[in-house]
Amino acid sequence: MCGIVGYIGRRRALPILLGGIKNLEYRGYDSAGFAVVSRRGVESRKAVGRVARLEEKIGDPDRFPGTAGIIHSRWSTHGEVTEANAHPHADCRGRIWLAHNGIIENYKELKRALARTGHTFHSETDTEALAHLIEEFTIRTPGLAIEEAVRLALLSVRGTYGLVVLDRESPDKLVAARNFSPLLIGIGRGEYLVASDASAVLKHTKNVIYLDDGEMAVLTPREHTVWDLRRRPREKPLHEIEWTLEQAQKGGYSHFMLKEIFEQPEAIENALRGRLVPKDGHAQLGGLETVHERLAGAERLIIAACGTAYLAGRVGKYMLEACAGIPVEVDVASEFRYRAPVFRKGDVFLAISQSGETADTLAALREAREKGVPTFGIVNVVGSTIARETDAGIYQHAGPEIGVASTKAFTSQVAILALLALSLGRQRDLSLTQGQEFARDLARIPELMRRTLGVDDEVRRIAAACRDFKNFLFLGRKYNLPVALEGALKLKEVSYVHAEGYGAGEMKHGPIAMIDERFPSVCIAPRDSVYEKMVSNIEEIKARRGPVIAIATEGDQEMGAIADHTIFIPKAAEIFVPLLSVIPLQLFAYYFGVEHGHDVDRPRNLAKSVTVE
Repeated sequence: MCGIVGYIGRRRALPILLGGIKNLEYRGYDSAGFAVVSRRGVESRKAVGRVARLEEKIGDPDRFPGTAGIIHSRWSTHGEVTEANAHPHADCRGRIWLAHNGIIENYKELKRALARTGHTFHSETDTEALAHLIEEFTIRTPGLAIEEAVRLALLSVRGTYGLVVLDRESPDKLVAARNFSPLLIGIGRGEYLVASDASAVLKHTKNVIYLDDGEMAVLTPREHTVWDLRRRPREKPLHEIEWTLEQAQKGGYSHFMLKEIFEQPEAIENALRGRLVPKDGHAQLGGLETVHERLAGAERLIIAACGTAYLAGRVGKYMLEACAGIPVEVDVASEFRYRAPVFRKGDVFLAISQSGETADTLAALREAREKGVPTFGIVNVVGSTIARETDAGIYQHAGPEIGVASTKAFTSQVAILALLALSLGRQRDLSLTQGQEFARDLARIPELMRRTLGVDDEVRRIAAACRDFKNFLFLGRKYNLPVALEGALKLKEVSYVHAEGYGAGEMKHGPIAMIDERFPSVCIAPRDSVYEKMVSNIEEIKARRGPVIAIATEGDQEMGAIADHTIFIPKAAEIFVPLLSVIPLQLFAYYFGVEHGHDVDRPRNLAKSVTVE
């Protein structure tokens, strides 16, 4: 959500800043702006819309010769989408400029206090108050170093921030700080980059350090220093980013979303590699070694996540309860803290987040930690905050996911949860024979996914045939109930039509009232233990003239005769069918969105990583 890039070094800053912010466009934004400092002072431009609009205003980047600067892409939280509200924001004198992700919760009281001392504001944002607050400290103490002014200002702030500060009077210095909003520092040769996401620095360096909450950094072309807000020095480990910028490119596909749908077999192979041991009917999860005993003795597992990750957790609940016999609760992380969760001895907490930076999931994690509950995580981004703050964890190894609507992250999360179910099950009552069968069936999934992707053309035709429908009902049972919810979520995200996911058994308790010839139902009906129940639900829809799109098992002639459109998937063990049945739903959402001319990689109003509550 939003994007920040800062640069200080020997090269001209603006081309580097522009390149970096373009690599963050997938995160979602509505305006952009930059500030560069040189001997002429600070020069800034802003534009509403895409970075391309900002480039039009810039013209020739060589007109801006500074070697230190900041750039920002904004996703509006306070104030409308205008140039005045775009970042970076400056103080009264145009000396101090900053780009900020997050929310300053006490900005109104800060603005009132600053206005009384003569400060004038030009935007509706919370961020501008922070620029003036830093200025106020420099006014009170002439000669005060910019990093000390920033530190003092942050002590007066309540809220979340990832920010970079540029000072006209200290052109050889950038100041960065973080609290609940991700920020990393890319370390080059005689230069540093600051960014909210690793994609922005990969062209220039793979060596990064991650700031933690309550930390700030001062960067010059020669060195970096990190300390906390009490001025205590912090030693930060160096991390090497594992993936390349090329991995984040489209690779010949029309959109990142389509590319990532087709990358799912490989993503699952990466998730399973070195972990699944079919011969022993076991899963080796090295990242959980430090919590092995506590997991083995766990009496309840609490999963917290948001959006698609939450729905992966709901699939995992079925798997874990079936294989490990452990009670599982799955919570929407944004509600977790507010329901006064009750913890008891024997609880273990699991956070799931593709980015590892999801604000609500991180807050739920910290709530569990404060209560002394063992915590672990499933994340995709190495070195992310959740990865660092949990007691242990499992990386997805899915590679970068650029499309805002999550696809391969969902299936890799489900695969990791399957591994966890196998590991815990074998520690409990799952027999060797059962474990071996589970592992063999799971090992087959990547190949079955490749076969499932063969429905691509058929799904495209169905999406075109359904383009005029404005409402959809997605129905599933048991393992495929969360998949129905995920299918509806995907369609909403990329096509902006109304879609509801529902348990098919609940249809008669309300949703069936909506069914008519203009209200299609997407029914996930593989040949499994609840197949007959799903057939009955479909018959009820057809009796009310409702169109039906069915996801069915290959060879199911009965379903082919009932449904208006049938998409066939290979036969698989029931517990793993969600890894196959979700693929046609992802493709349907993709092609339906494309059919309506939408930017499916960057849906309106959405951001890839939700780092504010």
